[in-house]
Amino acid sequence: MPTVSQVTADPALETRVFWERHKTTIIAVAAVLLLAGLGYGSYRLYLARQAANATALLASARTSKQYQEVIDRYPQSQPAASAYLLLAREQRQEKKFSEANATLHKFIERFPKHEMITTAWMGVGANLESLGKGDEALSTYQRLVTEYPDSFNAPLALLAQVAILKAKDRVADARKIIETIMSRYRDSIVMSQALQELMSLPRPEATPATTPSLPEPIPMERPPETPAASAPPAPSASP
Repeated sequence: MPTVSQVTADPALETRVFWERHKTTIIAVAAVLLLAGLGYGSYRLYLARQAANATALLASARTSKQYQEVIDRYPQSQPAASAYLLLAREQRQEKKFSEANATLHKFIERFPKHEMITTAWMGVGANLESLGKGDEALSTYQRLVTEYPDSFNAPLALLAQVAILKAKDRVADARKIIETIMSRYRDSIVMSQALQELMSLPRPEATPATTPSLPEPIPMERPPETPAASAPPAPSASP
């Protein structure tokens, strides 16, 4: 009788046996993978069509209502992000500064990693200035510089601070901002304007040299006058 070690496996037979035992499972898994592949492909095709439709709709938009339509129909698309910025621009031109800032804040909330995020913050600051909220605008520009120091809008935000500080008669602070621009962003497009702003500032008053005051001279006491010695009486002439 042959031992177990002497029995040779038949690959074809083993494959057939495996298929008969697991064919139902294999067919089900294959069907799931096929459907998943078809579903993913269909989803990609759907996204591509959505993006194309959104782009076409944005290209034909010219009014605030049309920009809002792009946002409503394709809220998460890149054309919708652009529509937010264009809508805010239209609202600003119509002097609807509060509405423009509401639009920009929605853009910032929905697209926090967008490449135009600093442009949105610059718009917020400009609208606050137009609303007469100088302190809030100043804080907005300062936040932009702090959070996005390497962005192309950082030197613009610094320069915007200069105008606000000058209006508040904070000349020394404005000078510091300009010096920051000249040291950190010397290659920026705002460099020449920063120099003009610096030349327009009044020169700092020179601190006069303090000469130590001398104490007033103390009047010297004059020594008491001694009475002059009386001369001895002249001898009287003898008779």
